[in-house]
Amino acid sequence: MEETKIETITSEEQQELLEKYDPEAGTRKFTGILKWIVFIGLLSFSLFQLYTAVFGVFTAQIQRSIHLGFALALIFILFPAKKGTAKKGKVTITWYDAILALLSVGVGLYWPLNINELVLRVSDLSTMDMFFGISAILLVLEATRRAVGLPITIIAVVFMAYAMLGPYMPGFLSHRGLRLEKLVQTMFFTTEGILGTPLAVSSTFIFLFLLFGAFLVKTGVGQYFNDLAVSIAGKSVGGPAKVAIFSSALQGTISGSSVANVVTSGSFTIPMMKKLGYRKEFAGAVEAAASTGGQLMPPIMGAAAFLMVEFIGNGITYWDIAKAAAIPAVLYFAGIWIMTHFEAKRIGLRGLTKEEMPDRKEVLKKIYLLVPILAVVVLLMSGMSVTRAALWAIVVTVVVSAIRKETRIGLVGIISALVDGARTALAVAAATAAAGMIVGVVTKTGLGLKLANGLLDLSGGLILPTLFFTMVAAIVLGMGSPTTANYVITSTIAAPAIILLGVPDLSAHLFVFYFGIVADVTPPVALAAFAAAGVSGGEPIRTGFQSARLAIAAFIIPYIFVLSPELLMIDTTVPRTLWVVATSLMGMIAIGAGMIGYWMRSTHWIERILAVAAGLLLIYPEGYSDTIGLVMFIGLLVMQYVIKRENPRKPATANS
Repeated sequence: MEETKIETITSEEQQELLEKYDPEAGTRKFTGILKWIVFIGLLSFSLFQLYTAVFGVFTAQIQRSIHLGFALALIFILFPAKKGTAKKGKVTITWYDAILALLSVGVGLYWPLNINELVLRVSDLSTMDMFFGISAILLVLEATRRAVGLPITIIAVVFMAYAMLGPYMPGFLSHRGLRLEKLVQTMFFTTEGILGTPLAVSSTFIFLFLLFGAFLVKTGVGQYFNDLAVSIAGKSVGGPAKVAIFSSALQGTISGSSVANVVTSGSFTIPMMKKLGYRKEFAGAVEAAASTGGQLMPPIMGAAAFLMVEFIGNGITYWDIAKAAAIPAVLYFAGIWIMTHFEAKRIGLRGLTKEEMPDRKEVLKKIYLLVPILAVVVLLMSGMSVTRAALWAIVVTVVVSAIRKETRIGLVGIISALVDGARTALAVAAATAAAGMIVGVVTKTGLGLKLANGLLDLSGGLILPTLFFTMVAAIVLGMGSPTTANYVITSTIAAPAIILLGVPDLSAHLFVFYFGIVADVTPPVALAAFAAAGVSGGEPIRTGFQSARLAIAAFIIPYIFVLSPELLMIDTTVPRTLWVVATSLMGMIAIGAGMIGYWMRSTHWIERILAVAAGLLLIYPEGYSDTIGLVMFIGLLVMQYVIKRENPRKPATANS
């Protein structure tokens, strides 16, 4: 068969897709003096964060307001007010953006310059306090709209309106209402609003891990993930799809964006899948589902793990969260892997040829590039603080990069990584500030408990209906939001309803986190799937439904670990954990066969239903269900094998 060249999308096309589906990518491209102003601003931002990480953070209000001031000022310089106007060659900023940037600097310095007076005045706000407080609220909303997008901005505005219009709200939503002065005080002059816990985590842990990711990128680890994935999975049946899954899982450890993950790794994997015979929509769906799953993958989980530590409290450590998320993440990627394998078998796809594979010896020579990621896990397991672990991980990355000339970072690379890391932190800072506003309203009005009780009334106090309504709420709230803000919103609004039913806090928080994340592959607002369709040339909505089907594990597993926390390794033993993992993997095989319609041969519709049922029983970690599911699994497996031997069938064609 004649080999055809794999046509990958160009860097310009990648940028267009990023700007279309990821607001973080639509920045101005300056030249001349403005370029240097931005460069110095971003570098100073990183140096400030490193200084406080090494020598200790400032008082909460000072640390967070300086972090906010840097982020807001740089957003108004880099992100235009209107999408699509940030083209190369646009070397000036508008007069109003310059004013907004200067006002942002003033907002960032207001607490550091006046902290003694502000602490003494407590709740007695002056005219100047009101001016800067209102300015902070409006600047955060506008910066969030530019850098993150409309969904989270609209949610924040709705919550602010709710805070002031409480007496006019119907039924259980009614409350006394907050006067403008009280609202401004809460939002900017306490640590319950803009300067609350979300921004606190952004100004410490998250920034450092974004820097770590920027340093990893400078070593070329992103491309290495692709090469390693091809070396491991390329030759197997439908190899390129499995490469996409493996590389996207690895990319998720350094990327906090499903869309960015899709466009960067997908520009390599999707054309490979299409060349081999996968349909456009299926190729895009594999990449979208895998890239979205990268946010669920320990150790970093899109930085949401660090927020969980702060939000859950009760002695929960980072390691508790990473350990609990491990089995669900493995099952998620196993589910996608299994379904792509069965799809490849169903349509008769091959793996990559020897000529299409990279030199395995050369790939293995760079295996040391994974050491920094391993170092993070080991350091966090050892009990080291998250801040120190991130700092040492950056140091390890620089040292490891020096092993070979082609991966060596050097002084220029270090400065470039500091600038890039600060740039990626801008949208996160804006999103967490906006999320803090939402949390502040929820805290002041008691809305979290009101919504929780409302959900319980709607579900009749029954666990499964409550989980279903919470799932819907989390998916809707998670649409179009970045990982960190996504988790803050869903954990504040949706998680309390589950906790009221006696579910462990960790299970409840992971439940809403999962469904907030899978919003990226759930139509109608499936941004990761739409970005993948842009790369593959497939139909966006169809790609979205395909990716949701491949991500079926993410729709099943959260229910299971709420009903039986053993899946999160809570209150269990090692033998029991191994048994749960084994039965759950068998369950994913059965569900994959049922969803795709192929196992060892094409499956009848009755077999498909029985396979899904057996899979669900096996995933649910309970004695009787495991036993029944195992019997059904073995029965179906034997039936597949016997009928295949008696009546072998040819696989379907690639166009079927």
